[in-house]
Amino acid sequence: MEPLLAERTFTPYGPSHWVLMGLIVVGSVALAVLGHHWGRTAAARWFARGFALAMLAFLVPMLVYRHLPAQWDVEVSLPLHLCDLAWMTAVYALWTRSQWAYALTYYWGLTLTPQAMITPALDAPDFPHLDFIDFWAQHLVVVWAAAFLTWGMDMRPEWRDYWRSVAVTFAWGVVVLVFNESAGTNYGFLNSKPENPSLLDLMGGWPWYLGVEIVVGMAAWALVTWPWTRQRVQGMAKPC
Repeated sequence: MEPLLAERTFTPYGPSHWVLMGLIVVGSVALAVLGHHWGRTAAARWFARGFALAMLAFLVPMLVYRHLPAQWDVEVSLPLHLCDLAWMTAVYALWTRSQWAYALTYYWGLTLTPQAMITPALDAPDFPHLDFIDFWAQHLVVVWAAAFLTWGMDMRPEWRDYWRSVAVTFAWGVVVLVFNESAGTNYGFLNSKPENPSLLDLMGGWPWYLGVEIVVGMAAWALVTWPWTRQRVQGMAKPC
């Protein structure tokens, strides 16, 4: 008898993976266009808050689900991965349009989250299993939120946001690294690489890949900050 769809194991670059990759692009473009059409109007603000509430309405129950006795596993259930913090920060950014929360959503959502989606460390049944939906929903909404806030609501990162985001991410890494050592876990893949192929495989062994990851990450964030700050400087330099 054919296995149920919910029992099929997720396969990277299988049909469901490509569908999700398409949703990243289509959803990001649609939200950016929609937000740009509204501009800085009440409609845009209400949509942002509705988006935030929709994220909470789905992802908070998923967080509770992971803590149920039948699902509990100290290695995966705690919200210590960066993607967990990313969706929480994105909710706050959408609701308040806080600059610091937006900046973290921008950097995490447009660099780290896509990498996690391109090379997903997901060992779970395929769609429509709840674990599959939970994993992908956490990542999709952060990218969408970053796109909506940046190209829809015209929020922009600045160099002080860059340094603050680097500091916050580094602090998260130190805390989680210590927790991993004490609990025998591997949140953030800070204590060992994921079993699935990823960009970390190109960065050497532990702990060297952590240093390479920091350098590459800071360089990537600088590259996605520079165009916005350069545009502002050029705009200020134009003659009246």
